[in-house]
Amino acid sequence: MPAIGGKGLPLAIRLHKTRAFGMALGVVCVVFAMYPLNPPAWVWAWMLINAFVWPHLSFQLTLRASQTLRSERRHLLFDSFCGGFWVGAMHFNPLPSVTVLSMMSMNNVSIGGPRFVFAGWCAQALGVAAAWWLIALAFIAVTTQAQLYACLPILMVYPLVLGWICYRQAQSLSRHKRELLALSRTDSLSGLLNHGAWKDQLEIEFQRCRAEQRGAAIALIDIDHFKLINDTYGHVTGDIVLRQLSKVLRQNLRITDQAGRYGGDEFCVILPDMPLNRATEVMDALRDRFNALAYAQDPTLRASLSIGLAPYQPGHADSISWLNDADLALYQAKNTGRNRVSAAQGSWLRSV
Repeated sequence: MPAIGGKGLPLAIRLHKTRAFGMALGVVCVVFAMYPLNPPAWVWAWMLINAFVWPHLSFQLTLRASQTLRSERRHLLFDSFCGGFWVGAMHFNPLPSVTVLSMMSMNNVSIGGPRFVFAGWCAQALGVAAAWWLIALAFIAVTTQAQLYACLPILMVYPLVLGWICYRQAQSLSRHKRELLALSRTDSLSGLLNHGAWKDQLEIEFQRCRAEQRGAAIALIDIDHFKLINDTYGHVTGDIVLRQLSKVLRQNLRITDQAGRYGGDEFCVILPDMPLNRATEVMDALRDRFNALAYAQDPTLRASLSIGLAPYQPGHADSISWLNDADLALYQAKNTGRNRVSAAQGSWLRSV
């Protein structure tokens, strides 16, 4: 009997294990229900094949199929057909029959939802019809105590196993979702926030500053003459310079600071709860560290940073106007000789 799974081969692998386990448990209650009926030898032989050969045969057939998902769905319907057959062969013994049919329906709904459950019910009805044709059909409305105990393993253990598989799969899906979310928000080259993710964080910080009447600063960082570096040393060297700046940012900022790659050779940083004078000191120290690292790597590079700083102002209409102040400060830093920090204070700029 199968468990919840995904698509394709991973589904087939999960179903193989749980089908083999579920069939081994299910055959116990079927044996106890069938024994008093004295069925012919071929019924016992088919019971053993269905329980212990079919799970492995179905897995091998799926491995050889061109469309593994479609193959597994066919096998699940065959499982339902067999379940219906055993219900008819047991003469509808109440507890074993309900156990088999409910386990099959649980599997089908977990794999394909309501439509597949209906398909499984149709397959079960065909199985009952096959049992009616091959075996004299009767109705036994009594479940003995021995048959009740024989049904307990699959009723107790198999749902527990299914629940555990569902739990593990939910954990895996949650982890993958977090990883995909992180990838969608991360710049592949620098490992920092990408443009869109950083702008989202800027809006959050702007709303926090406005609501809590607290200060913060943002910085726009530009690598001086980066196009010349690319043209002179090649794009591989240019990428190394970008990664070096990313490394400097990660190593020299607080855990609460939000650094991102704004685009091209331009980076951006949110500095929560940091006054402008302190932000200026931090950015100037970061600029010195980057310059020293770049010089140590290759003295001919002459890589340096221009940085524009802007504090949060209550007069900012929105986060964009705050960002515009930082952009003007960066423009000032680049126009006054580069390799410096320019800070916007109200309506004027100060370079250091």
